[in-house]
Amino acid sequence: MPIGVWALTAAALAIGMAEFVIVGILPQIARDTQVSLATAGLTVSIYALAVAIAAPLLTALTGRFDRKKLVLGLMALFIIANTLSALAPTFHILLLGRILSGVVQGVFYSVATVVAAQLVPKEKAGQAIATMFTGITLALISGVPLGTFIANYFGWRATFLAVTVIGVISVLALARLLPGNIQRPEPSSFAEQMSVVLKPRLALLFAITLVGYGGSFVAFTYLSPILEKFTHMTPNGIGTLLFFYGVAVAIGNLVCARIADRVGAMPVLLGIYGVMAVALLMLIPFSGQLMTVVPLVIIWGIVAFGSVSILQLYAVNQASLIEPRLVNATSSMNISAFNFGIALGAGGGGWVVDHMGLGMTGPVAGIVVLAGLVLAVVSAGIDRRHCAALRAGNGGECPETA
Repeated sequence: MPIGVWALTAAALAIGMAEFVIVGILPQIARDTQVSLATAGLTVSIYALAVAIAAPLLTALTGRFDRKKLVLGLMALFIIANTLSALAPTFHILLLGRILSGVVQGVFYSVATVVAAQLVPKEKAGQAIATMFTGITLALISGVPLGTFIANYFGWRATFLAVTVIGVISVLALARLLPGNIQRPEPSSFAEQMSVVLKPRLALLFAITLVGYGGSFVAFTYLSPILEKFTHMTPNGIGTLLFFYGVAVAIGNLVCARIADRVGAMPVLLGIYGVMAVALLMLIPFSGQLMTVVPLVIIWGIVAFGSVSILQLYAVNQASLIEPRLVNATSSMNISAFNFGIALGAGGGGWVVDHMGLGMTGPVAGIVVLAGLVLAVVSAGIDRRHCAALRAGNGGECPETA
């Protein structure tokens, strides 16, 4: 794999850490900035909202920019954003830093995906993209618990400074290792990207992503305070469990993707949402004992982020059948749906904490994920009817729609 792909992977690691590290340090931020736990949760929801808005809008606006200069500019803004978060004198300045960091992520992943594919022969494009996205997996496995440990010993601001250092290293690597003649793809307009929302079949797909995936963040955003209050875990204990949660995420991504290759995306997605809903509904009742909550959190980790690649695969399959010209726009919009879901889930979780108590985050999250499961069942039924109609019209052959 070209060294330039690994430089992109380092950048993805830094950005992934900035996104997820907040989960392990949320209680510290709330105490230090003297805001409620629900208000501190805005650092998750506002970040995700920035990603969701920036992904289609700024990707379209920057379509004519030189690819290398754009990537370097994004990482420079990322460094500024995390430095601002680390040095923020008030909670509002911290939120500003989170917004800027979210804007970077919204554009970076869509641009870096194309860049990584162009650095290798066409037949290895998938491997290059998968390699780049291992940075996100590494952020979950090592970045989140490491950030939690750093915060425990040096304060939460030191965690953001550590992320900034990784960002500086990655931008230096990108400046030296990325070629300067990266081909710029034909840009698509913002209106063209937004048009996919008006297609009912694709709109249902985005709803499945937003509700089913985002619902888990009602509880995931507040996982650290849940473990702190109900399981009585120490901050270092929480960091250790988050490490194993990240390992479970990596295993889940591999296992779920391989099963989907054999049986189709939709059957796997139905299983993921079903298991995740049960895990979330059982989270608070099982949180009183370490021996029950740890396996439950690990199972949750296996299925939770495994849905990301499955939903993206399903999105590409559906767009290929319904509107092949808009496959890229559908993929980009589904990324926005993920982040709108995170924003609404984290924001809704804050409302639950304020009005119903921390102990209700698990049950509410489980119910929302069940709603996503219902939407997925509806979509699967439409797929079957569509497939039956195709069989009747082409002599028994039916393309893979699941």
